[in-house]
Amino acid sequence: MNRTLRKYFPLFLMPTFIAFLIGFVVPFALGLYLSFCKFTTVSDAIPIGIRNYTQIFSDATFIHSLWYTALFTIAAVVSINVIAFTIALLLTRQIRGTNIFRTVFFMPNLIGGIVLGYIWQLIFNGILLYFDRTLTYSATYGFFGLLILLNWQQIGYMMIIYIAGIGNIPPDVIEAAKIDGATNRQILFRVTIPMVMPSVTISVFLTLTNSFKLFDQNLALTAGEPSSKSEMLALNIFNTFYGRTGAEGIGQAKAVIFFLIVAVIALLQLYLTRRKEVQA
Repeated sequence: MNRTLRKYFPLFLMPTFIAFLIGFVVPFALGLYLSFCKFTTVSDAIPIGIRNYTQIFSDATFIHSLWYTALFTIAAVVSINVIAFTIALLLTRQIRGTNIFRTVFFMPNLIGGIVLGYIWQLIFNGILLYFDRTLTYSATYGFFGLLILLNWQQIGYMMIIYIAGIGNIPPDVIEAAKIDGATNRQILFRVTIPMVMPSVTISVFLTLTNSFKLFDQNLALTAGEPSSKSEMLALNIFNTFYGRTGAEGIGQAKAVIFFLIVAVIALLQLYLTRRKEVQA
């Protein structure tokens, strides 16, 4: 049986490998090359060295978008995971109707980002109208608007992951802690959280990458207004590439830097949280 698997394994692996090459490796390599070029289309690319990269760090909008995105990501990761974990704790207790609550909390994740952005734009602007304000009055309004939107969309999904993690904790471990006289607080921080660290790893990774890559909600909710002050990195790259004549190479260089930032932070997060995981 093992000999047969070894014989035909490359055959079954080949379609996936080809798709990976076509869908990721080739576009990434081409994008990396274009980041060192001046171009309007792929066919007229002219290599210009690192000029695109040197221009990025003199771009005030890019630097602002970088810090704005980093601050937003920290706020989103903390708020989404804390709230999702708290709800998961409540819904894993023997309470009637928990399945209905799980469904209701998960449903916002099914709505598309661009549609969700326009819906919440109407809601926020309708509320702020009473104070003669709109979401684009200042970057602060846009920041908290995006934070509320992403929390509303992502909490239900992360809650499901935490519920699965809590459900995998052996009951005898909790029972042994209670027999030893542990309080509910001690059980939470010394037993429950360490045992669900694999779920924490997944949830933090997803919220971290989703927050950094946020684009369609940002476009729909504020479009970066006022004066690009609520513009996140993905939207800044889009506006550079498609909104500035002759800046396609700069936009591509920004995309490469964006990829490296997300990859480094995500890998660092995975390394740190996996170190905290314990075996059940």
